[in-house]
Amino acid sequence: MIRRRLIVTGRVQGVFYRAWFAGRAQALGLDGWVRNRTDGSVEAVVQGPGEAIEAIVAQARAGSPASHVTDVMVHDDVAHDALRGFETRPTV
Repeated sequence: MIRRRLIVTGRVQGVFYRAWFAGRAQALGLDGWVRNRTDGSVEAVVQGPGEAIEAIVAQARAGSPASHVTDVMVHDDVAHDALRGFETRPTV
């Protein structure tokens, strides 16, 4: 089981990027969450098999149809809480 934190920048707010990302993550069977950040980026934590993590990172880089992704930073994430299912969280 692998856990990663993604920070996605570009035109990713106001274009349904979070909903699109959550749908992709759920389709891949990943656990985690996604949320907007006040700096205009989108943050996500994803957990699951390595192949699914690689797939969601690639999809995050490609972006949703209405978005324009300029960068995706990917970091290892330490498990502070149990992740079950996938959710959209409030902006921080």
